[in-house]
Amino acid sequence: MNRNAIWMMSICMLVGFGAQAQKSTKQMPARVLAGADKDAHGCKASAGYTYSVVKNDCVRLFEEKVQLKELHPKGSYTTNATVIFSKDNTKAEVFMASSKTSMILIRSGKTDHYIWQKGSLSLSKERGYVLKQSGKAIFAGE
Repeated sequence: MNRNAIWMMSICMLVGFGAQAQKSTKQMPARVLAGADKDAHGCKASAGYTYSVVKNDCVRLFEEKVQLKELHPKGSYTTNATVIFSKDNTKAEVFMASSKTSMILIRSGKTDHYIWQKGSLSLSKERGYVLKQSGKAIFAGE
């Protein structure tokens, strides 16, 4: 083989390896460190934590005491709503899968007949808790 042919083959190989290396770096997905998914409040979603306004802390909704079940599911599955009360019981924070953020309901009414409300959403205790939207019961539970 003459020198020009060897030289051309070397250049082609280098260009080919360079293109392959460039191609493989473009296809590599960005690496995300485990546990690096903290929100603005420092809550780790990957560990099941969500920020609660009334507790001013990170909580695991599935560990909270008041769990309400959807009464009229639209699909083949049932969703839950979680309620967290403030220490003085004047606020109820409601977490629903259909809402990106929690809703803070404010208590009104007489002792033992409290209603927590914000807009068309209301929570009352009638043999357990009932969450209503525009007067229609949508979730209920203990």
